[in-house]
Amino acid sequence: MASQDWFEKDFYAILGVPKDADSGAIKKAYRKLARTHHPDKNPGDAAAEQKFKDIGEAHAVLSDPKQREEYDAVRQMARGGARFTAGGPGGNGGFDDIFSHFGGGGQRVRFDTGGGSYGGYPGGGGEDINDLLSQMFGGAAGGGGRPQPGYAGYGAPRGPRKGADVQASTTLPFRDAVEGSTVTLRTAEGRTITARIPAGVKDGQKIRLRGKGQPGEPGAAAGDLMLTVAVERHPVFGRDGDNLTVDLPVTFAEATLGATVAVPTLDGSSVKVRIAPGTPSGRVLRVKGRGVAGRSGTGDLLAKVQVVVPAELSERAREAVEVLRAEAEGTDPRADLAERARA
Repeated sequence: MASQDWFEKDFYAILGVPKDADSGAIKKAYRKLARTHHPDKNPGDAAAEQKFKDIGEAHAVLSDPKQREEYDAVRQMARGGARFTAGGPGGNGGFDDIFSHFGGGGQRVRFDTGGGSYGGYPGGGGEDINDLLSQMFGGAAGGGGRPQPGYAGYGAPRGPRKGADVQASTTLPFRDAVEGSTVTLRTAEGRTITARIPAGVKDGQKIRLRGKGQPGEPGAAAGDLMLTVAVERHPVFGRDGDNLTVDLPVTFAEATLGATVAVPTLDGSSVKVRIAPGTPSGRVLRVKGRGVAGRSGTGDLLAKVQVVVPAELSERAREAVEVLRAEAEGTDPRADLAERARA
């Protein structure tokens, strides 16, 4: 973390704990807030994701005794009340002693946020804030000292960086997308990543796989894998949310007179459904619980009736159809079609 954040962010307020909170209280507050604002519980919520990051930053500093001590010192200086350690002959000087070094007296020192320097009496050398904080936090002694290597700005330590997120894509067969699957991916660097795809993933859906991205620095978590999933078409089944869809062919006689027919399911079995007499083409029959298993339950199987008209007829069948036509003489199913079209 850049130490400029230490001047600007109140980590105690972020975690909702007092400044004298012990390590147990800090850990308890962090865990409670992390559960509340975790991205998995707030998908697509950018504010919750930023809050989660801020909570992690605050905990990383306040849970480390050395970093917490340095953070408290920097915040005290930023408020202009730097009088918390005693200096004296032969000992380590406090804030007042350091300020005296730069201008002859702590009360006359000025902090210049624009140039990052300190000024005092006329003729006083403008010292860099890095020199000041380097002396405070173990850097080179005397004026002009620089922060020790490994410290990021103003002598404050930077924590290990989390690994970078990785973008990837994969294509799944329809059945694997519905039932869930394990896929193996290879990165540009040659790494092999094995990832579990949850059941019910949709075409075009993006999945965040925690810890499957680039490795972090020692002591830091790996990044995430942002995986975009494409789903292949199935020759029989379709998808409507958590429902599976299927076109169900029936004969003219079955649709007219009624029948009980078998409907295939994705697991390879079949279920029986009742076709009511006079069922038109396009009517949807619902089979409960034979769809996609999701977080809110399992969807249904929707069978859409398709009345099949024979391309060829036997002589007896033709005679029967002609009898039906004669019986329907004078009935026009399109009688009001033109009228409704003009509405």
